[in-house]
Amino acid sequence: MLQDMSLRRFCDVYHELDKASTDRLGEIYTDDVCFRDPLHQVTGLDSLQAYFDALYANVSQCHFTFHQGLRQQEQAFVVWTMSVAHPRLAGGKSYRVEGCSRLTFAADGSDKVCDHRDYFDAGELLYEQLPILGRVIRRLKQRAAA
Repeated sequence: MLQDMSLRRFCDVYHELDKASTDRLGEIYTDDVCFRDPLHQVTGLDSLQAYFDALYANVSQCHFTFHQGLRQQEQAFVVWTMSVAHPRLAGGKSYRVEGCSRLTFAADGSDKVCDHRDYFDAGELLYEQLPILGRVIRRLKQRAAA
């Protein structure tokens, strides 16, 4: 699937990431990494590890499957599916969220990511999984699509 070794290593770390292995983030990120997703922005490897420690402490499952990836010089994109289960979302059942990540690899030759931006539907991840609010959002989406 992925020809670029650094991008493959990045995906491999995420594929194996869990609450016991967030210390592996240093294998793929620079010390001054900037990480953004639709809900948070974190700067620095220590802050990123703390962010992931908190995320993994609250979920009962989180797993990434990577479908496509492309790197051209320092820029890369990966398309993924996250399977996640949270005790207070979707009745505690596992659900999937599709997304992609734009990665910038450091120009220092380390082949580590210095900038990571995730793109996904925050409503699909969070709001649609809440009992009452989820029904309202799904209805609104259906009406908008009609």
